[in-house]
Amino acid sequence: MKRNEGKIGIKEYVAIIALTIGTKLSDDTPTIIYENARNAGWIVVLLMGVMAFIPAILLIKVLSAHKGKNLHEVIIHIFGKFFGTIISILLLVAGVASITVDTGIYVDIIGTMYFTKTPPSIIYVILMLVCGYGAKRGIEQIGTVAWVLLPYLKITLFIAILVSLNTGHFDYIFPILGEGSMEILKASAKNVSIFSDLFFIGLIAPLVVSFKDFKKGTILGLIMVTLEISLAMVTFVMLFDYSTAEMLSYPFHETIRYIEVGFLQNVETLFFPFWLVATFIRFSFYLYISAVLLAGILNIKESEYLIPLITTLIILFGLAPDSPSIVLYNMRQNILMMVSPVFFLLPPLMWLIAKIRGDFKNGTVQESN
Repeated sequence: MKRNEGKIGIKEYVAIIALTIGTKLSDDTPTIIYENARNAGWIVVLLMGVMAFIPAILLIKVLSAHKGKNLHEVIIHIFGKFFGTIISILLLVAGVASITVDTGIYVDIIGTMYFTKTPPSIIYVILMLVCGYGAKRGIEQIGTVAWVLLPYLKITLFIAILVSLNTGHFDYIFPILGEGSMEILKASAKNVSIFSDLFFIGLIAPLVVSFKDFKKGTILGLIMVTLEISLAMVTFVMLFDYSTAEMLSYPFHETIRYIEVGFLQNVETLFFPFWLVATFIRFSFYLYISAVLLAGILNIKESEYLIPLITTLIILFGLAPDSPSIVLYNMRQNILMMVSPVFFLLPPLMWLIAKIRGDFKNGTVQESN
């Protein structure tokens, strides 16, 4: 595949991970985790981070044996053209389905929390058109905007968490283990695909300045978002108690509407612009890597030409039908449960086959520049 889009450094790469995975604390992800883990949701997130570390490291190991190739090209190399193409097609279908459901959730957030009089279809079309334009700008522009936005987003998030911790009740986090250790393990295994972006992000591995930066950035990004989401989960429980938090569709947005910062009573006006731009970046990146994957499947050199097609398809899927939030919630739960075993098992399988093939012994693994 022709790679003339430019490359990104470790700062931009970490910023992309922080925004794509980190923003999940603002949707229905906490509610999904609370359903099984109750007030031990923050422990579940930490455990999921540990579980996600295993496939992430094994994927990095496999990619290190094929520097210059992206995830799709490595899958083709390991599984052969026929089976590799089938795997990539299934990954693309899962990715597009996930984008469709996730964008529907974010449209529901915007429509129910902020622009209550605007038709969801209008919000959806505007969201996807902006994200499609962002994806067309390329990975370099996405990374640059992500890095510029990151400090502002994290500072406002830190303020919200600090105020919430001061307002909340520490005794709400007890009992620490919630429904018990088995429920914690089940919730972690079911929802570990929340970190599956770390698998799909292998599609841009050749577009990071050096493989050393890719490896460091992946590990640093995973640690950052794990701690961030876990801290947010503690905050929501301390503020609302888990029985209330699990009933809220979007705890983060309820939090910023509940708290007060100094003379600011409508705190959401401070957070919403940064959150909205982060949403644009997240889905712009998803559209970009979807186009890269589809281009690899179709053997097309210029992946950017496929972005309008993918954007249009997602708009059509997303607009039919107009789903209520509970339907989107159930759909996302099902997608997470289906993708979790794939995310957890496919990288180890790739590593095992690469090991058997001798990919790590044939001089393909080189020291990073």
